Amino acid sequence: MFERIWYLAVKEFIETFRLRRRVFFIFVAPVIQLFMFGYVATMDVNNVSTAWLDFDKSKESRELSRRLEASGYFTIVARPASSKEIAPLVDGGTVLLAIEVNRDFSKDIKKGRPAQLQVIVDGTDSNTALIAMNYVNQIVTTYATDIGVPIEARAAPADFRQRIWYNPDLKSRNYFLPGVIALIVMLTCLMLTSMAVVRERETGTMEQLMVTPIRPLELMLGKTMTPALVGFIDMLMVTMAGVLWFHVPIKGSLPFLFLSTGVYLLSVLGIGLLLSTLSKTQQQAMMASFFFFQPAILLSGFATPIESMPRIFQYITYVSPLRYFLVIVRGIFLKGVGFSVLWPQVLALFVLGMLIFLFSALRFKKRLE
Repeated sequence: MFERIWYLAVKEFIETFRLRRRVFFIFVAPVIQLFMFGYVATMDVNNVSTAWLDFDKSKESRELSRRLEASGYFTIVARPASSKEIAPLVDGGTVLLAIEVNRDFSKDIKKGRPAQLQVIVDGTDSNTALIAMNYVNQIVTTYATDIGVPIEARAAPADFRQRIWYNPDLKSRNYFLPGVIALIVMLTCLMLTSMAVVRERETGTMEQLMVTPIRPLELMLGKTMTPALVGFIDMLMVTMAGVLWFHVPIKGSLPFLFLSTGVYLLSVLGIGLLLSTLSKTQQQAMMASFFFFQPAILLSGFATPIESMPRIFQYITYVSPLRYFLVIVRGIFLKGVGFSVLWPQVLALFVLGMLIFLFSALRFKKRLE
């Protein structure tokens, strides 16, 4: 039995890596996706295009302008001469934010009165607008504190101090890149597993395999060994690139990461086998993989909290293996927690994986017969 599985796995390994474009898809594409997520798909707001309208033209207003640009969050790209020029800049998308400094700005500062600013923000992208407003508020508050302008927050009776755990710099990259591991492993293994069986049908070799002494279970295991190996290699590659290049912290245990990835692969390979039984051509298998992959991302909590979804969709997320693995991988990377904390997710992932894999195996056997 093991000898037949081994030879089939070797045959599948050679077939998988025979084509250069397939090798590119397996090993190069995941790294490209990682860099895309690392540099492009980020919720950090930097270099916000800003219009600066300064009616005061004083040393104090120039210092505030300098601090805004020195922060790296804002880039002053326009200096309108009047308030009427602001609306066309915001409407046309030239600037996201406009700041108007009143004429008495420096006088109010010197007399110890609260100085006022008008901030106009394009709220088309509500998330970016909210983050930009918070940045402006932080910079202005710090500036007011340094020059001694009274602000209401100082008179508050409570001593408010922030302490941020796990991701103190609040970098969205540290949050997203661990999740990329789960996405890449799922997409790669889905594609390889779903097309492995279909490829045999298209080339006419499935009948040759069936007349051999190999059993359906052995055929299924032999077909899934190579995708499982690729999944582990991609996980290791993306982890190394994220830690060494993007400096994403990994505070947890690497052996536990490998173990949880193996449990996660049960579900992914099972879904790939199920898609292979539903497809007649490799093109259909590829389309079915993407059809499953896109909703899986939306329902996993990768970019948006599951708690913010409608109630019915929150229930649907419980059958998504990606939901549980995202909690595991982010807990390992950012929090440094292990099995003692993440065992509910590991257990749920194992049970779900076994059910999916067994159902797919039965469907696979029935399709072969």
